[in-house]
Amino acid sequence: MKIKKNKGFTLIELLVVIAIIGLLSTLAVVALNSVPSKSRDAKRVADIKQVQTALELYYNDNDGYPVAATWALMDTALATQMPTVPTNPSPNGTAYTYVGTASSYTITFTLEGETGGLAAGLRTATEGGIN
Repeated sequence: MKIKKNKGFTLIELLVVIAIIGLLSTLAVVALNSVPSKSRDAKRVADIKQVQTALELYYNDNDGYPVAATWALMDTALATQMPTVPTNPSPNGTAYTYVGTASSYTITFTLEGETGGLAAGLRTATEGGIN
């Protein structure tokens, strides 16, 4: 007598494989969910460092920092140092602000999460660096 062997997967095996795939895809989605906010934060830090460099160039040319009460006026003040002053990437975060005197300046910005050793929340940049 010949015994016939069934080839294929059982229902239990298929359910286990589907459950594993579902678990792995859920973990991947959760892990990738924070990528956009991290990229916005990296852009914010890069923007502020770029503006700080432009401010130092301005200081060398004019023996002082621009006296501007708003970020919008920075486009005019730094026209020769940088073509356009960057703005905060959206969504989230607050608009960049600038307050300057001839001898110092303060730029404030908000980070959504920890980036480059900087904690989340309101951060300030001065002629001494980013705090």
